[in-house]
Amino acid sequence: MNPQHHFIGLSEQQVSESRVKYGINVLTPPPATPLWKQFLEKFRDPLIIILLIAGVLSVAISIYEYNGLHQGAEVFFEPVGIFVAIFLATGLSFYFETQADKEFSVLNQVSDDEPVEVIRSGNHTQIAKRDVVVGDVVRIGIGCEIPADGDLLLSTQLSVDESTLTGEPLCHKTTNPAQFDSKATYPSNRVLRGTKVMEGHALMQVTAVGDATENGKVYKAAQIDNSVKTPLNEQLDWLGKWVSRLSCSIGIAVVVARIMMYLVQYDFSFADVDPLAFIAYILQTLMIAMTLVVVSVPEGLPMAVTLSLAYSMRRMLKTNNLVRRMHACETMGATTVICTDKTGTLTQNRMSVEKACFYRGGEADKPIIDADEILLSSSDLSNEIKENIALNTTASLDFSNPTSPSVLGNPTEGALLLWLHNKGIDYEALREQARVVEELPFTTERKFMATIVESVLMPGKRMLYVKGAPEIVYALCASTSGTPPQAEVYAQLTQYQQRAMRTLAFACKDVTDTPSLSQHLTTSPSQLRFLGIAAIADPVRKEVPESIKECLKAGINVKIVTGDTAETAKEIGRQVGLWTDKDTCENIINGPEFAALTDAQLDAVVMDIKIISRARPMDKRRLVEALQRKNQVVAVTGDGTNDAPALKAAHVGLSMGDGTSVAKEASDITIIDNSFRSICKAVMWGRSLYQNIQRFLLFQLTVNVTACMLVLCGALMGTETPLTVTQMLWINLIMDTFAAMALASLPPSEAVMSDPPRNRNAFIINRPMLAEIVGVGGFFFALLITLLYIFEHADIQQLTDLLHLQLGAHTPVTPYELTLLFTIFVMTHFFYLFNARAFQTQRSALHLKGCNGLVFISTLIFVTQVCMVELPGVQRFFNVVSLKLIDWVIIVIGSSFVLWIRELWSLLRRTK
Repeated sequence: MNPQHHFIGLSEQQVSESRVKYGINVLTPPPATPLWKQFLEKFRDPLIIILLIAGVLSVAISIYEYNGLHQGAEVFFEPVGIFVAIFLATGLSFYFETQADKEFSVLNQVSDDEPVEVIRSGNHTQIAKRDVVVGDVVRIGIGCEIPADGDLLLSTQLSVDESTLTGEPLCHKTTNPAQFDSKATYPSNRVLRGTKVMEGHALMQVTAVGDATENGKVYKAAQIDNSVKTPLNEQLDWLGKWVSRLSCSIGIAVVVARIMMYLVQYDFSFADVDPLAFIAYILQTLMIAMTLVVVSVPEGLPMAVTLSLAYSMRRMLKTNNLVRRMHACETMGATTVICTDKTGTLTQNRMSVEKACFYRGGEADKPIIDADEILLSSSDLSNEIKENIALNTTASLDFSNPTSPSVLGNPTEGALLLWLHNKGIDYEALREQARVVEELPFTTERKFMATIVESVLMPGKRMLYVKGAPEIVYALCASTSGTPPQAEVYAQLTQYQQRAMRTLAFACKDVTDTPSLSQHLTTSPSQLRFLGIAAIADPVRKEVPESIKECLKAGINVKIVTGDTAETAKEIGRQVGLWTDKDTCENIINGPEFAALTDAQLDAVVMDIKIISRARPMDKRRLVEALQRKNQVVAVTGDGTNDAPALKAAHVGLSMGDGTSVAKEASDITIIDNSFRSICKAVMWGRSLYQNIQRFLLFQLTVNVTACMLVLCGALMGTETPLTVTQMLWINLIMDTFAAMALASLPPSEAVMSDPPRNRNAFIINRPMLAEIVGVGGFFFALLITLLYIFEHADIQQLTDLLHLQLGAHTPVTPYELTLLFTIFVMTHFFYLFNARAFQTQRSALHLKGCNGLVFISTLIFVTQVCMVELPGVQRFFNVVSLKLIDWVIIVIGSSFVLWIRELWSLLRRTK
């Protein structure tokens, strides 16, 4: 720091005035939603609203039956069951999301009490980061996190890691206008809150604190709720409207049909109609209609959705996906576009030596060019190379974690030290034994660093080591002995640089006889010996190329948004398999060009864009919004503060486990292991989950169609309803809840990753489902209504009586016959549960690998049905009587044909 500059800083009065005017240096957290309000929000689900209406209607029916028809208290069991289903569905959803928030809070802790060195009233002092105000003069050095936005007053060799805001791991900062980078995302003399000093030191004057900083603006934008509906929300909205209209239509049809039937017997002569009898008949009709409305509502669906999401939520945690928002599980399955940042998501955010080209001694015609530098042993390295890397540097390594040492200082120099460390060379031992005679630090003007040391590996020698930009270092070397041809060196450099690698060259000279470093670099450059070059890059995560390939195979577009240069972004795109030789300039755009596009222009080209380079934080969010206007389901991955607005705006935001707190707060899912493979797992879970919900809908709506048509025809035939209220409760609620648990616990299938993303505008009940619901439901109804007719016109003591059937006059159906009808209904749908599980899987319904939950719950349903019919204490509750053993055998074997017919049909289709 130049001693002639003396800064006074703010006085205590100025600090107070600044704090009043500009506020404190704390990011304002979003207001916390009270738990009671979070719970009530669960009741906004359209199907929950329908269930609430159905529950109220059911209460009305029960009150009428209890008071008007003088039935027992058991008539209230159905409304109680409906409300139990409502509170179970909403309660489970609320519980699992609050539990996820607790787990998430462990990952996301922010401290505003870190000490910061400032100058106030002419004195250097330390204050908490939260107490920094606009106008403060702050000292920053290596390792410091910059506490607020500010302009540089003085700087010495300052480089800042801006990856949390721009994706760039190393940005040179300076107060010299001549050295300003016109292409930089932010001005070269400005530093920003949340970024980190990698090398050098500086004095800055604070210009913005808290919410007014760039970091704060991004954080605030991340809190904006744009109320983007997930695909599942939309599907359930449509389903709710469909069920409402259908159930109301059925109810109206019942009322009209029964009134017409009543009036037919009087030849529509109202003069002959008894008003009191007609009113009583109307009330009875309304009760039947409301009962049908209640029966038609899929009570188990909210439970099925909640259980499926909750199960997936817990299982996804085992695949390193911490889900904060339950619906994010399913939404991942509908994803059509993934917008990802580069640094820390596709790459490791850790510089490493990718390639090396070193020369043995003076034998310039025998270079060592190793494709995999890790295979290059320490014995192959000359002493000059070892000392040049170990001693001619300002970086060091932190061995707090011996298995994964971290870099302190310049990440590029740190990569070279890690390279030495991986070869078993102790750079610290070399530093401790060597004596640095003179050092010339790196500057952006000089573009190299030089150091004179008393050699350790070559005792008695004093060596000059130079490291820096290859073209500069090569120019300092001799043009004859010991120096490889320029064409060879530049060809190697071009190869590395085309792959967006940073390159460094190394040279040395024995300077035992002369002491002055500057003398050697100016008066006798021809004596420097060229040692070779190294290419350094932020390596792609090993699993990313295969994961990107899997996403593309699944029909998901991937777009890279980064603050890096176009060349670096394209190279990373090439390495991960996203950028190919067929791609052109239409597939890449830089931040300024992107910002200059109007919304209409952007909408026209957004689907073609693969890479946005030099992107600013809000560019990524604008990209997400443009894709959403194109009806795309967008997932966003990121780990930096710059990613937060896009994470919040996307249908699903995926933050990395080691990302910034702002990014994790804005996301729906946190990828704990930072692996792109975990994102593919999340897509697989989401797609499988949606299929499980469809299978449950297939099962329950088939049950409901059968029950509705049976009750409707029974009412139109003038008979008592063939299913009692408690029996319908078992069929529509208890059995369906068990089915929901069984189908929700089905494991994910990798086969779904070969399918394209589903159409988010398509109805959740597709044509094959609708055909099966109508076909199978119609078949079950025909079977049961036929049996009901037989029971009304024949005396059936056991099912073997059907072999010598004789129909007679209409007689009341006996309790034994009604029990047979009820049990046949349950058992046919019991076996159909296995068919629903295998729907559109191209597999046998008996393929039960990994389906332990389904097997257990199916067994539970069967045992419960037997106990319900055979236990005396339960029989009265469900209006059933004990069945003969022969009838149980016939019912089970006969009902199982539902399964065997499906298996035979599937076998015939597979053999075609």
